[in-house]
Amino acid sequence: MDRNALYQVLDDYLDALNKGDASAVNWSDQPFTSENNVMLERGDGVWQTIDRLGEYQLRFADSQTGGIGYFGTIVEPMEESAFSLRLKVDDDGRVSESEMVIVRNSDSGLVLPNPRFYRKPILEANAEAPSSRAEMIHLSDGYFETLELNDGEIHTKFHPDCNRVENGFQSTNAPENATVIPTTWMGCEEQFRLGFYRYDDRLRARRFPLIDEERGIVLAHGFIDHCGALDRYQLTNGEWVSSFIRRPHSFYLAEIFKIDHGMICQIEANFITVPYHMPSPWDAL
Repeated sequence: MDRNALYQVLDDYLDALNKGDASAVNWSDQPFTSENNVMLERGDGVWQTIDRLGEYQLRFADSQTGGIGYFGTIVEPMEESAFSLRLKVDDDGRVSESEMVIVRNSDSGLVLPNPRFYRKPILEANAEAPSSRAEMIHLSDGYFETLELNDGEIHTKFHPDCNRVENGFQSTNAPENATVIPTTWMGCEEQFRLGFYRYDDRLRARRFPLIDEERGIVLAHGFIDHCGALDRYQLTNGEWVSSFIRRPHSFYLAEIFKIDHGMICQIEANFITVPYHMPSPWDAL
């Protein structure tokens, strides 16, 4: 299916979700649907509690595999939450897979304050110098290699102006947020060269189910495991710091990488706390 046809499937799905009516979706005979890394029956979970979709909407698509991606927000009775959605469409235009990540701060073990959800033109524009699918996956996986046991070595390529937003919180080039995370005043590569994220022990169960070659966007899913054993550690600048995760802990994430001119230019991630070393139900399919 081409991009317009895939976006029509997405629009129909979002219209059904906004109404809380899963029966209005054109499902395949045996679809797989998950919310926050747990397989659910169609119509369970957020379908029963949604008030409305929020205004922020970012969409992208993979016409080669029938994949559709969406980042936005969902409003439920208690709060507005960052929301990621991945759909897969079969040859008959029916939804065969639906994977949601909903960052409900009321359930979160880590709340990043004052989230902002807004359009980013760089994510909506086509890539000026597109990369191959293989290179896009290589650069995205290299980001995870850089993050895993972060020791200052860089295994990918960053644009000098690369920015990252996590759960609606800008975590790069944002000195105003340094009281929350002390490295937010730095750029992407500068943070990693410092070795600040040494406490991220494993970047596990990495998947790259959607590649939008035209837009230069890779959607990734996976887990960050923290063993919790690391206490004080030394940054590459010689400074000693303390890890703020001192317990067994895991994040489940949906993350997009904007790649242009062979570099990561923008990152957007939604992640939630899950039981330590929780497996992915998608790996069993």
